[in-house]
Amino acid sequence: MTLPVMGGIITLMLFNLVDAWFISQLGTAPLAAVTFTFPVTFTIISLSIGLGIGTSAVVGKLLGEKSFQLVKRRVTDAAVLAVVLSLLLTVAGWVSIDPLFRFLGASEDLIPWIHDYMSIWYLGTLFVILPRVMSSALRASGNTLVPGLVMIASGVVNGILDPILIFGYGPIPAMGVKGAALATLIAWCVLTLGIFSLKDVRQDLLSFVTPRWQEVKESWAAIGHIALPAVVSSILTPISAAMLTRIVAGFGHEAVASYGVGSRIESVSLIIVFAMSMTVPPFVSQNMGAGQFDRVRQGVFGSFRFVIIWQAVIWGLLLLFERSILNMFASDSPVLSENLSWFLWSVPLGLGMQGIIILANSTMNALHEPMVALKLSFLRLFIFYVPICMLGAWLAGLHGLFWGAVVANILMCGISLLTVRKYLNAVSLAENYK
Repeated sequence: MTLPVMGGIITLMLFNLVDAWFISQLGTAPLAAVTFTFPVTFTIISLSIGLGIGTSAVVGKLLGEKSFQLVKRRVTDAAVLAVVLSLLLTVAGWVSIDPLFRFLGASEDLIPWIHDYMSIWYLGTLFVILPRVMSSALRASGNTLVPGLVMIASGVVNGILDPILIFGYGPIPAMGVKGAALATLIAWCVLTLGIFSLKDVRQDLLSFVTPRWQEVKESWAAIGHIALPAVVSSILTPISAAMLTRIVAGFGHEAVASYGVGSRIESVSLIIVFAMSMTVPPFVSQNMGAGQFDRVRQGVFGSFRFVIIWQAVIWGLLLLFERSILNMFASDSPVLSENLSWFLWSVPLGLGMQGIIILANSTMNALHEPMVALKLSFLRLFIFYVPICMLGAWLAGLHGLFWGAVVANILMCGISLLTVRKYLNAVSLAENYK
């Protein structure tokens, strides 16, 4: 199930990294400005991920129980909820751009760049949330290939449009960071159209019968039971990122730029983990619905072992190609190059543990224990991650902050493993007593 999804995520992440490279060619200030937007844009993406998790968990369980008509009702109502939330977020985002980013620590010289980027980005909120919800429903039904292919197509569109819109081509004027945002918006539109053009979506996942309000409320309650804690859990990550970005801003524009590039590299390094986090919930939900508890245990802990080995390989590759990465993003800035080098040597070392943390949260959501997943996220980010990173920054500056992230992931990984083992044992015992 993971391989088809991975192809789409690889494409999107790589073009996201290429996007950062193109923006870096505009200068350190534009790159730092776009880095400040990460916590806000990721908050909206996190909301879409949370809605997707709730939809996937509900749909997967219903499919395991063979309640096919109810699947259509739940997915359709989830799509309506996505549209409503998107419109509200677009309006709220538009009116709060300048004051919000000043609050996050952006200096006045960066605000115009940020405004140019976000004024376009917010227009695509609907095309961020809606296709992710529908893709989650498709994956829950076992169809991971087609969503992956559509993601690849949208990623290719983004990669082609980036240099054209950022730097200009022929009659198309250079638009700078506005062009980067517009390329992303068009790619999301392609993703949305691609998902809704699928026959499987229109025939198997959508209901065109006008529902009673009571049915809609039941759907939103069922999805919200999983989605709301998942959304809050997901949003905790960009909130913590905003706190760290504010700390990093105290070290200068070069520090913010290196943190932004490093975060993009971190995302690319976690591609397989992100793909697995999308396929573990339907795998767990369907097997739970069918009573295959041993298969759930084997799949979950097998994925943990794989992630540790894989991320160790990724860390080695990043160190092997360190010089090439530095030349790509920081050839004109010695300070940026030094900071990025420290990032590559430290943060990726803890990504294996971070992968287990991510998959543990996905597993708890699939087990219909969303509050446990929320508690784990809060514990990781605000008891371990942010405080230890702040301590590291106080003791050793920006480099200490990077190593603090590694220590926090190691500590939280142990807690996540113990929690998953406890709940899987409880499920198995409950089944044995039936």
